[in-house]
This record gives sequence, C-alpha cells and structure tokens, in this order.
Amino acid sequence: MSTERVNPPGLSPPTGFSHAVVATGGRLVFLAGQTALDTDGKVVGETLPEQFEVALTNLLTALRAAGGTPADLARVTVYATDVADYRAQAPELGRIWRESAGRDYPAMAVIGVARLWDEQALVELDGFAVLS
Repeated sequence: MSTERVNPPGLSPPTGFSHAVVATGGRLVFLAGQTALDTDGKVVGETLPEQFEVALTNLLTALRAAGGTPADLARVTVYATDVADYRAQAPELGRIWRESAGRDYPAMAVIGVARLWDEQALVELDGFAVLS
C-alpha cells in the first residue's frame, strides 16, 4: 500500500492537513467517531486541547488495534462544538497532533456541530485509513 499527499500549488498552503491523499492498494479501515471517553465511558478533560488529545489517542488506539499506524490515515473529520475555540487553539492542537500522529497529515475537515452524543464532549474525530 502506498499513500501520496497531494498539495497543488494553485491552492492555499495546507497547515495541519493535506488537500488530497491518494491511496493505492490495501485494506480500508473505517474508524468510528472518538471523543474524550476514558475506559469507564466518562468524558475526561475540561479544555478543548485536553479532550482533543484523548479523542486522538482513542482514534489511534482503534487504528493500531486494526493493524494501522498514523501514517495510514487517509481522512479525518473533526467535529467541534465551538469552531472559534478550535481556531484559537489550533497551534496547541497541531502540537498534540504532531506528537501523537506525526507530520504525515491526512485529508481533514473541521465541522461545527451544536453538540455531540455526550453533552460534555467538545470534540469528536472519525476517519479512515488504508492499510497494506
């Protein structure tokens, strides 16, 4: 399996995402939405960065259990209850992403939502990966 990040010069420079990811061969892994739930099913973390780190860790845990690595991520969607706060926290969220998942960014989108399944959740991440 191979992935190629495509960032055409005619588009704005990507920061923390890739404009397109071409995946060739392999198996698809669809990753369910992950929030900042601990092993007891309780939302942990008071701030967006704290919850983002737990949600990302949960997403990567599911990915690794399926045999993948962060580099295999082709697409991630972030659902945020406060997009303005997400934008304000972007440098910290980017640092958390790089420490946990590296610099091979998947195609990404951030979508504002009124609320998530758990009312205390501030952010949810889902996505898919392509494994060899």
